[in-house]
Amino acid sequence: ARTQIERFMVAVEAFPFDVGRYPTQQEGLTALVTNSGIEKWQGAYLKKAVPNDPWGNPYHYLNPGEYGAVDIYSYGKDNQPGGKKENADLGSWE
Repeated sequence: ARTQIERFMVAVEAFPFDVGRYPTQQEGLTALVTNSGIEKWQGAYLKKAVPNDPWGNPYHYLNPGEYGAVDIYSYGKDNQPGGKKENADLGSWE
């Protein structure tokens, strides 16, 4: 999950060079793969569709972020905030 989040962040950081902003909350991570009418979009910024986290849950995207301009995170195996070990949250700010 950490490696995937790092890759998503690289793609998210490239997005503003073309578009002038990060993907909106509504556009989410899908904007890194598919242009839904975004002006100046030069992607795809990821080669494949955004996968689910290793536990089969979608990754979460927050714009504006609480820890950075945007946050990308997984709630872990239980898909609930907090937790320890397999249930621990993993985020782009770590």
